[in-house]
Amino acid sequence: MDLSIAAILAQDGITSGAIYALLALALVLVFSVTRVIFIPQGEFVAYGALTLAAMQAGHAPQTTWLLLAMGVLTFVYDAAVVLRSPDLRSMAARRLAVLAAKYLLFPVAVHLLVQQYGGQPLPMLVQVAVTLLIVVPLGPMLYRLAYQPLAEASTLVLLIVSVGVHFALVGLGLVMFGAEGSRTNPFSEARFDVGSLSVSGQSLWVVAVSGLLIAALYFFFERTLQGKALRATAVNRLGARLVGIGTTQAGRLSFTLAAALGALCGVLIAPLTTVYYESGFLVGLKGFVGAIVGGLASYPVAALGALLVGLLESYSSFWASAFKEVIVFTLIIPVLLWRSLTSKHVEEEE
Repeated sequence: MDLSIAAILAQDGITSGAIYALLALALVLVFSVTRVIFIPQGEFVAYGALTLAAMQAGHAPQTTWLLLAMGVLTFVYDAAVVLRSPDLRSMAARRLAVLAAKYLLFPVAVHLLVQQYGGQPLPMLVQVAVTLLIVVPLGPMLYRLAYQPLAEASTLVLLIVSVGVHFALVGLGLVMFGAEGSRTNPFSEARFDVGSLSVSGQSLWVVAVSGLLIAALYFFFERTLQGKALRATAVNRLGARLVGIGTTQAGRLSFTLAAALGALCGVLIAPLTTVYYESGFLVGLKGFVGAIVGGLASYPVAALGALLVGLLESYSSFWASAFKEVIVFTLIIPVLLWRSLTSKHVEEEE
């Protein structure tokens, strides 16, 4: 391996690591706020990529039907809670109107908009915005249907639910997108020569957008009231509840951010690799390795761990391409061993 090959592999590793860093941050956020190991994170990557690919192929994406179905289920679930609760009956009409606007009118409006214009040639940024408009609301709806009713359950129960949700979303992905993979148009066709290294414009887009999103998340957590509420919930759920922070709202917001980050990652990687309906699981699993390096608690360490995963994957693909996945996932073993020996063991509260 000469210096030029090492530089090319480093470029690929940094590009992949930037994607894994966003997914690692999303996984750490969801786990710290809700104690959910969010295995379906990768499905939002696949849904984002394939929804955008469907629009660029001239088809209205089938994801809007899933948005409609989950909206109806969420409305029925919340409406039943409102009608059964004596404390909420006095304002039932108002609550039902708000729920209908959020979970019925909004999905119907998005569905009609996409059916009308989704298959037409639109500017790239408009297609990305429509993709996010479809995929991101699935996050809080998924939390409401699958996780919020079990918010006080053990971590093991929440993990089992995540596995079930993952398989359900993978099956739905096969139904909506088919078994064939898809790619999207790149954001930029430009190439820049730096010495003997040729840097693609798409790689620069990935790194730049990832950096901006990480900076935006830092600003959100440090400067906004909602971000500080999420941090407080992550540190101590009971203490946050005692000072008036709604842990349910915090969980919904964390799933919304995770869905947005997953969909954006799908949009960013779709021009670089062919995405299939089940591809998101492997991508999300590599983000999970980065999150494990951060102990599912530290955002900066998780981002650095994800960057390490990207570089390790890139260089191992050169030296031992047949074993690159094994090498990447084996990284978990020494990290877990080190954390087991150096961390305090605290029994989960009943």
